[in-house]
Amino acid sequence: MATLAVYDAQKQKVGELTVQDEVFRVPVRAELLQEVVRWQMAKRRAGTACTKRRNEVSGGGRKPWRQKGTGRARAGSNTSPVWKRGGSVFGPKPRSYAYKLPKKVRALALRMALSDKLGSDKLFVLRDFGLSEIKTKSMAQLVDRFSDGTRKAVIITSEPDQVVELSARNIPYVKVLRQEGLNVYDLLRYDYVIIHEPAVAKIEERLRP
Repeated sequence: MATLAVYDAQKQKVGELTVQDEVFRVPVRAELLQEVVRWQMAKRRAGTACTKRRNEVSGGGRKPWRQKGTGRARAGSNTSPVWKRGGSVFGPKPRSYAYKLPKKVRALALRMALSDKLGSDKLFVLRDFGLSEIKTKSMAQLVDRFSDGTRKAVIITSEPDQVVELSARNIPYVKVLRQEGLNVYDLLRYDYVIIHEPAVAKIEERLRP
Protein backbone atom coordinates (compact mmCIF):
# COMPACT_ATOMS: atom_id res chain seq x y z
CA MET A 1 0.00 0.00 0.00
CA ALA A 2 1.39 3.39 -1.03
CA THR A 3 1.34 6.31 1.39
CA LEU A 4 0.64 9.85 0.19
CA ALA A 5 1.36 13.04 2.11
CA VAL A 6 -1.65 15.24 2.77
CA TYR A 7 -1.13 19.00 2.60
CA ASP A 8 -3.01 22.11 3.64
CA ALA A 9 -3.48 25.16 1.43
CA GLN A 10 -0.05 26.49 2.43
CA LYS A 11 1.61 23.25 1.27
CA GLN A 12 2.38 22.21 4.84
CA LYS A 13 2.16 18.48 5.51
CA VAL A 14 -0.75 17.80 7.85
CA GLY A 15 -1.07 14.02 7.60
CA GLU A 16 -0.72 10.90 5.50
CA LEU A 17 -3.11 8.86 3.43
CA THR A 18 -2.78 5.19 2.50
CA VAL A 19 -3.88 4.39 -1.04
CA GLN A 20 -4.23 1.17 -2.99
CA ASP A 21 -1.34 0.04 -5.16
CA GLU A 22 -3.87 -1.36 -7.64
CA VAL A 23 -4.94 2.21 -8.44
CA PHE A 24 -1.88 4.38 -7.83
CA ARG A 25 1.02 1.99 -8.48
CA VAL A 26 0.25 0.52 -11.88
CA PRO A 27 2.91 -0.02 -14.60
CA VAL A 28 2.41 2.61 -17.32
CA ARG A 29 1.93 1.62 -20.95
CA ALA A 30 2.13 4.57 -23.32
CA GLU A 31 0.31 2.81 -26.18
CA LEU A 32 -2.75 2.17 -24.02
CA LEU A 33 -2.85 5.79 -22.83
CA GLN A 34 -2.60 6.93 -26.44
CA GLU A 35 -5.51 4.69 -27.46
CA VAL A 36 -7.76 6.08 -24.73
CA VAL A 37 -6.84 9.68 -25.62
CA ARG A 38 -7.68 8.96 -29.27
CA TRP A 39 -11.02 7.53 -28.17
CA GLN A 40 -11.76 10.63 -26.09
CA MET A 41 -10.84 13.02 -28.91
CA ALA A 42 -12.91 11.03 -31.41
CA LYS A 43 -15.96 11.38 -29.16
CA ARG A 44 -15.42 15.16 -29.03
CA ARG A 45 -15.29 15.64 -32.81
CA ALA A 46 -18.27 17.63 -33.98
CA GLY A 47 -18.79 15.76 -37.24
CA THR A 48 -21.01 18.57 -38.54
CA ALA A 49 -19.42 19.01 -42.01
CA CYS A 50 -22.16 18.82 -44.63
CA THR A 51 -22.35 19.26 -48.41
CA LYS A 52 -25.35 19.15 -50.72
CA ARG A 53 -25.58 16.30 -53.17
CA ARG A 54 -27.15 16.66 -56.60
CA ASN A 55 -30.61 15.74 -55.33
CA GLU A 56 -30.42 18.50 -52.71
CA VAL A 57 -29.27 21.54 -54.72
CA SER A 58 -31.79 23.78 -56.41
CA GLY A 59 -32.37 23.31 -60.12
CA GLY A 60 -32.75 20.31 -62.33
CA GLY A 61 -36.07 19.17 -63.65
CA ARG A 62 -35.43 19.91 -67.30
CA LYS A 63 -32.67 19.32 -69.78
CA PRO A 64 -30.64 22.55 -70.22
CA TRP A 65 -30.53 22.18 -74.02
CA ARG A 66 -31.22 19.59 -76.66
CA GLN A 67 -28.90 16.63 -76.97
CA LYS A 68 -27.47 17.34 -80.43
CA GLY A 69 -26.83 20.21 -82.75
CA THR A 70 -25.82 22.98 -80.35
CA GLY A 71 -22.04 22.41 -80.48
CA ARG A 72 -21.94 22.19 -76.70
CA ALA A 73 -21.30 19.19 -74.52
CA ARG A 74 -24.21 16.96 -73.65
CA ALA A 75 -26.00 17.97 -70.44
CA GLY A 76 -28.91 16.34 -68.71
CA SER A 77 -29.29 18.54 -65.64
CA ASN A 78 -27.81 21.71 -64.16
CA THR A 79 -27.38 19.90 -60.82
CA SER A 80 -24.54 17.81 -62.27
CA PRO A 81 -21.35 17.88 -60.17
CA VAL A 82 -19.38 19.23 -63.16
CA TRP A 83 -21.54 22.35 -63.27
CA LYS A 84 -21.01 25.47 -61.20
CA ARG A 85 -23.36 25.32 -58.18
CA GLY A 86 -23.95 21.65 -58.94
CA GLY A 87 -24.16 18.93 -56.31
CA SER A 88 -21.17 17.43 -54.53
CA VAL A 89 -19.89 13.94 -55.23
CA PHE A 90 -19.43 11.82 -52.09
CA GLY A 91 -19.19 14.97 -49.97
CA PRO A 92 -19.23 14.82 -46.14
CA LYS A 93 -22.45 14.42 -44.22
CA PRO A 94 -23.03 14.86 -40.46
CA ARG A 95 -21.70 11.83 -38.63
CA SER A 96 -20.36 10.66 -35.29
CA TYR A 97 -16.69 9.72 -34.98
CA ALA A 98 -17.22 7.95 -31.66
CA TYR A 99 -16.42 4.28 -31.28
CA LYS A 100 -16.59 1.81 -28.43
CA LEU A 101 -13.75 1.09 -26.05
CA PRO A 102 -14.04 -1.51 -23.25
CA LYS A 103 -14.68 -0.09 -19.78
CA LYS A 104 -11.83 -2.13 -18.34
CA VAL A 105 -9.39 -0.56 -20.79
CA ARG A 106 -10.58 2.94 -19.90
CA ALA A 107 -10.32 2.25 -16.17
CA LEU A 108 -6.84 0.76 -16.56
CA ALA A 109 -5.69 3.83 -18.49
CA LEU A 110 -6.98 6.08 -15.70
CA ARG A 111 -5.04 4.07 -13.15
CA MET A 112 -1.93 4.35 -15.32
CA ALA A 113 -2.31 8.11 -15.69
CA LEU A 114 -2.65 8.54 -11.92
CA SER A 115 0.32 6.25 -11.33
CA ASP A 116 2.41 8.25 -13.79
CA LYS A 117 1.68 11.51 -11.94
CA LEU A 118 2.42 9.93 -8.58
CA GLY A 119 5.66 8.43 -9.84
CA SER A 120 6.71 11.85 -11.17
CA ASP A 121 5.93 13.55 -7.83
CA LYS A 122 3.31 15.68 -9.53
CA LEU A 123 0.28 14.43 -7.63
CA PHE A 124 -0.74 16.15 -4.39
CA VAL A 125 -3.54 15.45 -1.93
CA LEU A 126 -5.08 18.57 -0.41
CA ARG A 127 -7.05 18.53 2.82
CA ASP A 128 -8.57 21.99 2.45
CA PHE A 129 -8.47 24.67 -0.24
CA GLY A 130 -8.53 27.42 2.38
CA LEU A 131 -10.94 29.59 0.38
CA SER A 132 -13.64 31.39 2.34
CA GLU A 133 -14.88 33.35 -0.70
CA ILE A 134 -14.62 33.38 -4.48
CA LYS A 135 -11.22 34.95 -5.13
CA THR A 136 -9.09 34.31 -8.21
CA LYS A 137 -5.92 35.71 -6.62
CA SER A 138 -6.10 33.29 -3.68
CA MET A 139 -6.65 30.33 -5.99
CA ALA A 140 -3.75 31.41 -8.23
CA GLN A 141 -1.44 31.57 -5.21
CA LEU A 142 -2.56 28.10 -4.08
CA VAL A 143 -1.95 26.59 -7.52
CA ASP A 144 1.46 28.30 -7.72
CA ARG A 145 2.57 26.55 -4.52
CA PHE A 146 1.77 23.11 -5.88
CA SER A 147 2.76 23.59 -9.53
CA ASP A 148 6.15 25.29 -9.15
CA GLY A 149 4.71 28.47 -10.61
CA THR A 150 3.65 26.93 -13.94
CA ARG A 151 -0.06 26.92 -13.02
CA LYS A 152 -0.62 23.96 -15.38
CA ALA A 153 -2.71 21.94 -12.98
CA VAL A 154 -5.97 20.03 -12.84
CA ILE A 155 -7.87 20.16 -9.55
CA ILE A 156 -10.06 17.20 -8.59
CA THR A 157 -12.88 17.91 -6.13
CA SER A 158 -14.96 15.36 -4.26
CA GLU A 159 -18.26 17.17 -4.87
CA PRO A 160 -19.57 20.36 -6.51
CA ASP A 161 -17.69 23.32 -5.03
CA GLN A 162 -18.76 26.64 -6.49
CA VAL A 163 -16.10 28.63 -4.62
CA VAL A 164 -13.27 26.54 -6.07
CA GLU A 165 -14.76 26.33 -9.55
CA LEU A 166 -15.46 30.05 -9.88
CA SER A 167 -12.14 31.06 -8.32
CA ALA A 168 -10.22 29.01 -10.89
CA ARG A 169 -12.19 29.65 -14.06
CA ASN A 170 -10.20 32.75 -15.11
CA ILE A 171 -6.77 31.24 -14.50
CA PRO A 172 -5.13 29.98 -17.71
CA TYR A 173 -4.04 26.33 -17.73
CA VAL A 174 -5.99 25.49 -14.57
CA LYS A 175 -9.01 23.20 -14.75
CA VAL A 176 -11.37 22.04 -12.01
CA LEU A 177 -12.97 18.61 -12.38
CA ARG A 178 -15.29 16.70 -10.09
CA GLN A 179 -14.05 13.22 -9.30
CA GLU A 180 -16.67 11.59 -11.52
CA GLY A 181 -15.30 13.61 -14.47
CA LEU A 182 -11.73 12.41 -14.02
CA ASN A 183 -10.32 11.40 -17.41
CA VAL A 184 -7.06 10.39 -19.05
CA TYR A 185 -6.82 13.31 -21.47
CA ASP A 186 -6.89 15.99 -18.77
CA LEU A 187 -4.53 14.05 -16.52
CA LEU A 188 -1.96 13.95 -19.31
CA ARG A 189 -2.60 17.46 -20.58
CA TYR A 190 -1.87 19.18 -17.28
CA ASP A 191 1.48 18.85 -15.54
CA TYR A 192 0.22 18.68 -11.95
CA VAL A 193 -2.75 17.02 -10.26
CA ILE A 194 -4.25 18.36 -7.02
CA ILE A 195 -6.83 16.04 -5.44
CA HIS A 196 -9.16 17.00 -2.60
CA GLU A 197 -8.65 14.39 0.13
CA PRO A 198 -12.28 13.10 0.24
CA ALA A 199 -12.10 12.48 -3.53
CA VAL A 200 -9.33 9.89 -3.18
CA ALA A 201 -11.59 7.24 -1.63
CA LYS A 202 -14.23 7.81 -4.32
CA ILE A 203 -11.63 7.47 -7.06
CA GLU A 204 -10.34 4.23 -5.55
CA GLU A 205 -13.87 2.85 -5.29
CA ARG A 206 -14.51 3.72 -8.93
CA LEU A 207 -11.22 2.35 -10.31
CA ARG A 208 -10.64 -0.66 -8.08
CA PRO A 209 -10.00 -3.67 -10.38
